[in-house]
Amino acid sequence: MEKVRASGAGALNVLATPLFFVHQRTIIDRAATLRLPAIYQWPDFAEEGGLLGYGPRYAQVNRQRARMVVKILRGTNPADIPVEQPTVFELIVNLKTAKAIGHEVPTAIVQLADKVIE
Repeated sequence: MEKVRASGAGALNVLATPLFFVHQRTIIDRAATLRLPAIYQWPDFAEEGGLLGYGPRYAQVNRQRARMVVKILRGTNPADIPVEQPTVFELIVNLKTAKAIGHEVPTAIVQLADKVIE
């Protein structure tokens, strides 16, 4: 992450991948140490100390996966299963983290948030 700061990046957009979810604590801690504002594509990250999280809940996505697996185990041909996409997205703002890294979150974003952590 030091390379991120050295490259002149002013913020991070942490994508929604299982690898990043597994290492969320490390990513959140490094971003905070470097005082980089970061938005995570899992709202769960903001609840764990990240600045902003926007997207579907990780558990919701896993439930969708589980439903598909059940259908396959019950004999449905995978090609016959329609693609499911998340329908519920949440914006979580962690003002406690914003204060810790010295970043001000615009009021408009705070007002749009589904959940604000103070």
